[in-house]
Amino acid sequence: MTDDLTLHAHLIGRQGSRADLNTPVLVLDVDALDRNIAAMASLAASHGVGLRPHAKTHKSVDIAKRQLAAGAAGVCCAKIGEAEVLAAGGITGLLITSPVAAPRAIERLAALAKSAAGLMAVVDHPAVAGRIDAALATSLDVVIDIDPGIARTGVASPEAAVALAEAIAALPNLRYRGVQYYCGSQQHIEGFADRRAAIEDRTAYLRTVIAALAHAGFPPEIVTGSGTGTHRIDLDLAIFTELQAGSYVFMDKQYLDCDLTGDGTVPFETSLGVDARVVSANHSGLVTIDAGYKALSTDGGVAVVRRGAPETAFFAFMGDEHAALIAPGIGETLAPGDPVTLTVPHCDPTVNLYDHYHVVADETLVAIWPVSARGRAR
Repeated sequence: MTDDLTLHAHLIGRQGSRADLNTPVLVLDVDALDRNIAAMASLAASHGVGLRPHAKTHKSVDIAKRQLAAGAAGVCCAKIGEAEVLAAGGITGLLITSPVAAPRAIERLAALAKSAAGLMAVVDHPAVAGRIDAALATSLDVVIDIDPGIARTGVASPEAAVALAEAIAALPNLRYRGVQYYCGSQQHIEGFADRRAAIEDRTAYLRTVIAALAHAGFPPEIVTGSGTGTHRIDLDLAIFTELQAGSYVFMDKQYLDCDLTGDGTVPFETSLGVDARVVSANHSGLVTIDAGYKALSTDGGVAVVRRGAPETAFFAFMGDEHAALIAPGIGETLAPGDPVTLTVPHCDPTVNLYDHYHVVADETLVAIWPVSARGRAR
Protein backbone atom coordinates (compact mmCIF):
# COMPACT_ATOMS: atom_id res chain seq x y z
CA MET A 1 0.00 0.00 0.00
CA THR A 2 1.05 3.61 -0.50
CA ASP A 3 1.91 5.77 2.47
CA ASP A 4 -1.43 7.61 2.44
CA LEU A 5 -3.40 4.39 2.58
CA THR A 6 -1.08 2.90 5.18
CA LEU A 7 -1.42 5.97 7.35
CA HIS A 8 -5.07 6.75 6.90
CA ALA A 9 -7.19 3.92 5.50
CA HIS A 10 -8.22 2.87 9.00
CA LEU A 11 -9.67 6.36 9.58
CA ILE A 12 -12.25 6.10 6.79
CA GLY A 13 -15.72 6.29 8.28
CA ARG A 14 -14.57 7.06 11.82
CA GLN A 15 -16.50 10.10 13.02
CA GLY A 16 -14.32 13.19 13.31
CA SER A 17 -11.33 11.41 11.81
CA ARG A 18 -10.13 14.44 9.86
CA ALA A 19 -8.54 15.57 13.10
CA ASP A 20 -6.32 12.46 13.09
CA LEU A 21 -4.84 12.89 9.62
CA ASN A 22 -1.07 13.11 9.35
CA THR A 23 -0.08 16.48 7.94
CA PRO A 24 0.50 18.15 5.60
CA VAL A 25 -2.37 16.55 3.71
CA LEU A 26 -4.56 17.48 0.75
CA VAL A 27 -8.17 17.61 1.94
CA LEU A 28 -11.30 17.76 -0.22
CA ASP A 29 -14.77 18.56 1.10
CA VAL A 30 -16.91 16.25 -1.02
CA ASP A 31 -20.19 18.04 -0.37
CA ALA A 32 -18.77 21.40 -1.45
CA LEU A 33 -17.17 19.72 -4.47
CA ASP A 34 -20.49 18.24 -5.57
CA ARG A 35 -22.29 21.56 -5.10
CA ASN A 36 -19.68 23.27 -7.28
CA ILE A 37 -19.98 20.62 -9.97
CA ALA A 38 -23.77 20.94 -9.95
CA ALA A 39 -23.70 24.74 -9.99
CA MET A 40 -21.48 25.00 -13.08
CA ALA A 41 -23.39 22.24 -14.87
CA SER A 42 -26.68 24.01 -14.20
CA LEU A 43 -25.34 27.39 -15.29
CA ALA A 44 -23.98 26.07 -18.57
CA ALA A 45 -27.18 24.14 -19.28
CA SER A 46 -29.31 27.21 -18.59
CA HIS A 47 -27.44 28.99 -21.40
CA GLY A 48 -27.65 26.05 -23.79
CA VAL A 49 -23.87 25.64 -23.66
CA GLY A 50 -21.95 22.39 -23.22
CA LEU A 51 -19.42 21.80 -20.47
CA ARG A 52 -16.10 20.05 -20.93
CA PRO A 53 -14.27 20.97 -17.70
CA HIS A 54 -10.51 20.92 -17.57
CA ALA A 55 -9.09 17.94 -15.71
CA LYS A 56 -5.61 19.48 -15.48
CA THR A 57 -7.03 21.06 -12.33
CA HIS A 58 -7.85 17.86 -10.50
CA LYS A 59 -6.10 15.05 -12.47
CA SER A 60 -8.67 12.69 -10.96
CA VAL A 61 -10.72 9.88 -12.46
CA ASP A 62 -13.07 10.08 -9.47
CA ILE A 63 -13.79 13.78 -9.93
CA ALA A 64 -14.11 13.45 -13.71
CA LYS A 65 -16.73 10.73 -13.21
CA ARG A 66 -18.73 13.09 -11.00
CA GLN A 67 -18.54 15.80 -13.66
CA LEU A 68 -19.74 13.42 -16.37
CA ALA A 69 -22.58 12.22 -14.13
CA ALA A 70 -23.64 15.87 -13.73
CA GLY A 71 -23.92 16.29 -17.50
CA ALA A 72 -20.47 17.21 -18.79
CA ALA A 73 -19.80 16.19 -22.40
CA GLY A 74 -16.32 15.04 -21.42
CA VAL A 75 -13.26 16.61 -19.86
CA CYS A 76 -10.18 18.40 -21.12
CA CYS A 77 -6.61 17.24 -20.58
CA ALA A 78 -3.51 19.36 -20.92
CA LYS A 79 -1.21 16.52 -22.01
CA ILE A 80 -1.42 13.13 -23.65
CA GLY A 81 -0.33 11.51 -20.37
CA GLU A 82 -3.35 12.88 -18.55
CA ALA A 83 -5.61 11.66 -21.32
CA GLU A 84 -4.11 8.15 -21.19
CA VAL A 85 -4.76 7.88 -17.45
CA LEU A 86 -8.32 9.21 -17.60
CA ALA A 87 -9.20 7.06 -20.60
CA ALA A 88 -7.90 3.99 -18.76
CA GLY A 89 -10.22 4.99 -15.91
CA GLY A 90 -13.26 4.95 -18.20
CA ILE A 91 -13.56 8.68 -18.92
CA THR A 92 -14.93 9.49 -22.38
CA GLY A 93 -15.14 12.69 -24.41
CA LEU A 94 -11.52 13.72 -23.81
CA LEU A 95 -10.06 16.80 -25.49
CA ILE A 96 -6.29 17.26 -25.38
CA THR A 97 -5.90 21.04 -25.28
CA SER A 98 -2.13 21.35 -25.91
CA PRO A 99 -0.67 20.51 -29.32
CA VAL A 100 0.76 16.99 -29.58
CA ALA A 101 3.87 17.36 -31.70
CA ALA A 102 6.75 15.14 -30.50
CA PRO A 103 7.14 11.92 -32.53
CA ARG A 104 6.65 9.59 -29.55
CA ALA A 105 3.67 11.64 -28.32
CA ILE A 106 2.05 11.37 -31.76
CA GLU A 107 2.48 7.58 -31.60
CA ARG A 108 0.75 7.57 -28.22
CA LEU A 109 -2.06 9.77 -29.55
CA ALA A 110 -2.60 7.39 -32.44
CA ALA A 111 -2.76 4.45 -30.04
CA LEU A 112 -5.18 6.27 -27.74
CA ALA A 113 -7.43 7.17 -30.69
CA LYS A 114 -8.12 3.47 -31.22
CA SER A 115 -9.57 2.96 -27.76
CA ALA A 116 -10.74 6.28 -26.26
CA ALA A 117 -14.35 7.03 -27.17
CA GLY A 118 -14.92 10.60 -28.28
CA LEU A 119 -11.25 11.59 -28.20
CA MET A 120 -10.34 14.97 -29.74
CA ALA A 121 -7.08 16.89 -29.99
CA VAL A 122 -6.03 20.38 -30.94
CA VAL A 123 -3.70 21.20 -33.81
CA ASP A 124 -2.05 24.48 -34.69
CA HIS A 125 0.31 23.66 -37.59
CA PRO A 126 -0.28 21.94 -40.95
CA ALA A 127 2.94 19.90 -40.77
CA VAL A 128 2.02 18.48 -37.37
CA ALA A 129 -1.49 17.73 -38.61
CA GLY A 130 0.09 15.74 -41.42
CA ARG A 131 2.31 13.78 -39.04
CA ILE A 132 -0.65 12.93 -36.82
CA ASP A 133 -2.71 11.83 -39.80
CA ALA A 134 0.09 9.56 -41.04
CA ALA A 135 0.33 7.87 -37.63
CA LEU A 136 -3.37 7.14 -37.28
CA ALA A 137 -5.00 3.80 -37.95
CA THR A 138 -8.44 5.31 -37.34
CA SER A 139 -10.07 8.71 -37.64
CA LEU A 140 -9.52 11.49 -35.08
CA ASP A 141 -11.55 14.64 -34.52
CA VAL A 142 -9.47 17.80 -34.21
CA VAL A 143 -10.06 21.44 -33.37
CA ILE A 144 -7.85 24.31 -34.42
CA ASP A 145 -6.12 26.06 -31.55
CA ILE A 146 -6.23 29.84 -31.92
CA ASP A 147 -3.68 32.12 -30.25
CA PRO A 148 -5.56 34.73 -28.18
CA GLY A 149 -2.54 37.01 -28.18
CA ILE A 150 -0.11 35.42 -25.73
CA ALA A 151 2.04 33.65 -28.38
CA ARG A 152 2.02 30.36 -26.48
CA THR A 153 0.14 28.01 -28.79
CA GLY A 154 -2.36 28.44 -31.59
CA VAL A 155 -2.51 29.82 -35.11
CA ALA A 156 -1.61 33.49 -35.23
CA SER A 157 -4.14 34.88 -37.73
CA PRO A 158 -7.47 34.21 -39.40
CA GLU A 159 -5.59 33.40 -42.60
CA ALA A 160 -3.51 30.79 -40.78
CA ALA A 161 -6.67 29.25 -39.35
CA VAL A 162 -8.15 28.91 -42.83
CA ALA A 163 -4.93 27.44 -44.22
CA LEU A 164 -4.86 24.86 -41.43
CA ALA A 165 -8.53 23.98 -41.96
CA GLU A 166 -7.79 23.42 -45.66
CA ALA A 167 -4.83 21.21 -44.77
CA ILE A 168 -6.94 19.15 -42.38
CA ALA A 169 -9.67 18.74 -44.97
CA ALA A 170 -7.13 17.19 -47.36
CA LEU A 171 -6.06 14.55 -44.84
CA PRO A 172 -7.90 11.21 -44.78
CA ASN A 173 -7.82 10.49 -41.04
CA LEU A 174 -8.43 13.89 -39.45
CA ARG A 175 -11.89 15.41 -39.11
CA TYR A 176 -12.16 19.16 -38.50
CA ARG A 177 -14.69 19.97 -35.77
CA GLY A 178 -14.05 23.57 -34.81
CA VAL A 179 -11.78 25.86 -32.80
CA GLN A 180 -10.31 26.29 -29.35
CA TYR A 181 -9.71 29.70 -27.79
CA TYR A 182 -8.43 30.06 -24.23
CA CYS A 183 -7.64 33.52 -22.88
CA GLY A 184 -5.39 32.39 -20.04
CA SER A 185 -3.84 35.75 -19.21
CA GLN A 186 -7.26 37.36 -18.72
CA GLN A 187 -8.60 34.77 -16.24
CA HIS A 188 -7.11 36.38 -13.14
CA ILE A 189 -7.81 40.06 -13.79
CA GLU A 190 -9.33 40.81 -10.40
CA GLY A 191 -11.82 43.54 -11.32
CA PHE A 192 -14.89 42.33 -13.20
CA ALA A 193 -15.21 45.40 -15.43
CA ASP A 194 -11.55 45.26 -16.44
CA ARG A 195 -11.76 41.54 -17.09
CA ARG A 196 -14.91 41.96 -19.17
CA ALA A 197 -13.33 44.72 -21.25
CA ALA A 198 -10.32 42.52 -21.94
CA ILE A 199 -12.49 39.56 -22.92
CA GLU A 200 -14.73 41.67 -25.13
CA ASP A 201 -11.64 42.74 -27.05
CA ARG A 202 -10.37 39.17 -27.43
CA THR A 203 -13.85 37.91 -28.37
CA ALA A 204 -14.04 40.48 -31.16
CA TYR A 205 -10.87 38.97 -32.60
CA LEU A 206 -12.25 35.44 -32.25
CA ARG A 207 -15.29 36.47 -34.23
CA THR A 208 -13.02 37.55 -37.13
CA VAL A 209 -11.38 34.12 -37.13
CA ILE A 210 -14.74 32.33 -37.08
CA ALA A 211 -16.00 34.57 -39.90
CA ALA A 212 -12.94 33.80 -42.01
CA LEU A 213 -13.37 30.08 -41.46
CA ALA A 214 -17.06 30.24 -42.30
CA HIS A 215 -16.37 32.25 -45.46
CA ALA A 216 -13.89 29.59 -46.55
CA GLY A 217 -16.43 26.83 -45.99
CA PHE A 218 -15.28 25.73 -42.53
CA PRO A 219 -17.83 27.04 -40.03
CA PRO A 220 -16.85 25.62 -36.63
CA GLU A 221 -19.28 23.17 -35.11
CA ILE A 222 -17.43 23.43 -31.79
CA VAL A 223 -16.11 26.64 -30.23
CA THR A 224 -14.44 25.54 -27.01
CA GLY A 225 -12.64 27.57 -24.37
CA SER A 226 -13.29 29.92 -21.46
CA GLY A 227 -12.26 29.38 -17.85
CA THR A 228 -13.38 29.89 -14.28
CA GLY A 229 -12.36 33.54 -14.34
CA THR A 230 -14.34 34.46 -17.45
CA HIS A 231 -17.15 31.93 -17.61
CA ARG A 232 -19.90 34.42 -16.71
CA ILE A 233 -18.64 36.92 -19.26
CA ASP A 234 -18.23 34.30 -21.97
CA LEU A 235 -21.74 32.98 -21.40
CA ASP A 236 -23.09 36.50 -21.77
CA LEU A 237 -21.10 37.10 -24.98
CA ALA A 238 -22.47 33.83 -26.38
CA ILE A 239 -19.48 32.83 -28.50
CA PHE A 240 -18.61 29.42 -27.05
CA THR A 241 -20.52 26.21 -27.64
CA GLU A 242 -18.77 24.64 -24.63
CA LEU A 243 -16.84 25.81 -21.57
CA GLN A 244 -13.50 24.44 -20.37
CA ALA A 245 -13.56 25.93 -16.85
CA GLY A 246 -11.66 23.79 -14.35
CA SER A 247 -10.76 25.48 -11.06
CA TYR A 248 -14.37 26.12 -10.10
CA VAL A 249 -14.46 22.67 -8.52
CA PHE A 250 -11.91 23.79 -5.88
CA MET A 251 -11.67 27.63 -5.81
CA ASP A 252 -8.13 28.66 -4.91
CA LYS A 253 -6.94 32.02 -3.60
CA GLN A 254 -6.24 33.34 -7.09
CA TYR A 255 -9.88 32.99 -8.07
CA LEU A 256 -11.21 34.02 -4.67
CA ASP A 257 -9.36 37.31 -5.22
CA CYS A 258 -11.38 37.88 -8.41
CA ASP A 259 -14.90 39.27 -8.68
CA LEU A 260 -16.27 36.49 -10.84
CA THR A 261 -19.86 37.72 -11.05
CA GLY A 262 -19.71 41.50 -11.16
CA ASP A 263 -21.59 41.90 -7.90
CA GLY A 264 -18.96 40.58 -5.51
CA THR A 265 -20.70 37.29 -4.77
CA VAL A 266 -18.65 34.10 -4.81
CA PRO A 267 -20.48 31.56 -6.99
CA PHE A 268 -18.50 28.51 -5.89
CA GLU A 269 -17.32 27.16 -2.55
CA THR A 270 -13.78 26.50 -1.42
CA SER A 271 -13.71 22.72 -1.39
CA LEU A 272 -9.95 22.12 -1.44
CA GLY A 273 -7.48 22.79 1.33
CA VAL A 274 -4.22 21.71 2.86
CA ASP A 275 -4.39 20.69 6.49
CA ALA A 276 -1.20 21.44 8.43
CA ARG A 277 -0.12 21.55 12.06
CA VAL A 278 1.85 23.86 14.24
CA VAL A 279 5.23 22.26 14.93
CA SER A 280 6.91 25.08 16.83
CA ALA A 281 5.56 27.99 18.87
CA ASN A 282 8.50 29.57 20.69
CA HIS A 283 7.89 33.18 19.68
CA SER A 284 5.00 35.45 20.58
CA GLY A 285 4.32 36.72 17.08
CA LEU A 286 5.13 33.63 15.02
CA VAL A 287 4.40 29.93 14.83
CA THR A 288 5.89 27.40 12.44
CA ILE A 289 3.71 24.92 10.56
CA ASP A 290 4.67 21.77 8.67
CA ALA A 291 3.66 22.91 5.16
CA GLY A 292 6.37 24.51 3.04
CA TYR A 293 7.41 24.52 -0.60
CA LYS A 294 6.78 20.77 -0.93
CA ALA A 295 3.17 21.14 0.23
CA LEU A 296 1.95 24.23 -1.64
CA SER A 297 2.47 25.80 -5.04
CA THR A 298 4.49 29.00 -5.13
CA ASP A 299 3.36 30.50 -8.45
CA GLY A 300 0.15 32.09 -7.22
CA GLY A 301 1.27 34.03 -4.18
CA VAL A 302 0.99 32.44 -0.76
CA ALA A 303 -1.61 30.40 1.06
CA VAL A 304 -4.08 31.98 3.43
CA VAL A 305 -5.46 30.68 6.69
CA ARG A 306 -9.00 29.36 6.48
CA ARG A 307 -9.36 28.09 10.02
CA GLY A 308 -7.37 27.18 13.13
CA ALA A 309 -5.49 30.47 13.30
CA PRO A 310 -6.36 34.14 12.75
CA GLU A 311 -7.37 34.61 9.12
CA THR A 312 -5.32 37.80 9.14
CA ALA A 313 -2.13 35.88 9.96
CA PHE A 314 0.57 36.45 7.36
CA PHE A 315 1.85 33.28 5.68
CA ALA A 316 5.56 33.10 4.83
CA PHE A 317 7.44 30.16 3.39
CA MET A 318 10.35 29.06 5.57
CA GLY A 319 11.82 26.37 3.34
CA ASP A 320 10.90 23.03 1.85
CA GLU A 321 9.09 21.67 4.88
CA HIS A 322 7.92 24.69 6.86
CA ALA A 323 6.11 28.00 6.78
CA ALA A 324 5.46 30.70 9.34
CA LEU A 325 2.15 32.18 10.39
CA ILE A 326 2.80 35.66 11.69
CA ALA A 327 0.35 37.65 13.81
CA PRO A 328 0.44 39.49 17.13
CA GLY A 329 0.31 37.00 20.00
CA ILE A 330 -0.18 33.95 17.74
CA GLY A 331 2.58 32.06 19.53
CA GLU A 332 0.72 32.49 22.80
CA THR A 333 -2.63 31.17 21.51
CA LEU A 334 -1.44 28.27 19.34
CA ALA A 335 0.62 25.33 20.55
CA PRO A 336 2.59 22.57 18.81
CA GLY A 337 0.17 20.02 17.37
CA ASP A 338 -2.67 22.48 16.78
CA PRO A 339 -4.32 22.05 13.35
CA VAL A 340 -4.52 24.76 10.71
CA THR A 341 -6.37 24.62 7.37
CA LEU A 342 -4.99 26.61 4.44
CA THR A 343 -6.61 27.79 1.24
CA VAL A 344 -4.13 27.04 -1.51
CA PRO A 345 -2.71 29.79 -3.74
CA HIS A 346 -3.05 27.92 -7.08
CA CYS A 347 -4.89 24.63 -7.07
CA ASP A 348 -3.49 22.89 -10.17
CA PRO A 349 0.20 22.70 -9.21
CA THR A 350 -0.65 22.18 -5.54
CA VAL A 351 -2.71 19.09 -6.37
CA ASN A 352 0.20 17.77 -8.44
CA LEU A 353 2.33 17.66 -5.26
CA TYR A 354 0.14 14.98 -3.67
CA ASP A 355 -0.60 11.32 -4.31
CA HIS A 356 -4.14 11.39 -2.88
CA TYR A 357 -7.14 13.48 -1.97
CA HIS A 358 -8.37 12.89 1.55
CA VAL A 359 -12.09 13.23 1.02
CA VAL A 360 -14.05 14.49 4.01
CA ALA A 361 -17.68 15.08 4.92
CA ASP A 362 -18.66 16.75 8.19
CA GLU A 363 -15.08 16.37 9.51
CA THR A 364 -15.05 12.63 8.84
CA LEU A 365 -12.69 11.01 6.35
CA VAL A 366 -15.00 9.19 3.93
CA ALA A 367 -12.63 8.18 1.11
CA ILE A 368 -9.10 8.43 -0.21
CA TRP A 369 -8.97 9.14 -3.95
CA PRO A 370 -5.78 8.96 -6.00
CA VAL A 371 -4.55 12.00 -7.88
CA SER A 372 -4.76 9.68 -10.85
CA ALA A 373 -2.67 11.65 -13.37
CA ARG A 374 -0.20 13.14 -10.92
CA GLY A 375 3.10 13.86 -12.67
CA ARG A 376 1.74 13.04 -16.14
CA ALA A 377 3.32 16.11 -17.73
CA ARG A 378 4.20 14.47 -21.04
